[in-house]
Amino acid sequence: MSTLKEQTEAQVAKSRQAKPEFMQAMDELMAKAHKFEQGSEAIDIGQQAPTFTLPNAQGQDVALSHLRRKGPVVVTFYRGDWCPYCNLQLRALQSILGDIHELGAELVAISPQVPDDSLSKSEISELGFQVLSDQDARAAASYGVAWEVPELILQHMRNDRGLDLASINNGNGSMLPIPATFVLNADGKVIWRFVDVDYRTRAEPADIIAALKANQIN
Repeated sequence: MSTLKEQTEAQVAKSRQAKPEFMQAMDELMAKAHKFEQGSEAIDIGQQAPTFTLPNAQGQDVALSHLRRKGPVVVTFYRGDWCPYCNLQLRALQSILGDIHELGAELVAISPQVPDDSLSKSEISELGFQVLSDQDARAAASYGVAWEVPELILQHMRNDRGLDLASINNGNGSMLPIPATFVLNADGKVIWRFVDVDYRTRAEPADIIAALKANQIN
């Protein structure tokens, strides 16, 4: 089975072939974002993770404090179901969910999309973890991973893909989370994290499992 990195790289190659000028512009934008260390404000290892209570796909509130009662929690922020890289990531996380549970941990994925639209009903039924809606990006902001989307990306969404971010996110038309994953121990402290402003790069599932195993040893 290919790694998530291999899958996302294949998606990048596909996009480069279809939209070479856009992808070149994205390379330049991401290099500039990295240069200015966007994402450097994300909560760090050893810090207490902010709490949150957010609605799931059925509109039921889910609190981080409740998830933590069972042990460690993996918290991942993603952009939405319209993002092919996010869908690759969610499927990859689903594939290791059994390992996460065996290590006594829970997994939760958070995006700004409205509860009923973040995934289709069939896709939700296939996921064994909570998918929560952070419409105003407050949870993402509290973790230091809320990002004001550059106009280049907004134009691409509107003109090339027919996507209206404000409609997708119930009024929030400018903020998305930087794709980020945090592993919290049972006390709610960050023991591992992956934060990258380049939405084409995601945390490798094997690294998440390794962090949970290291937590058991410690």
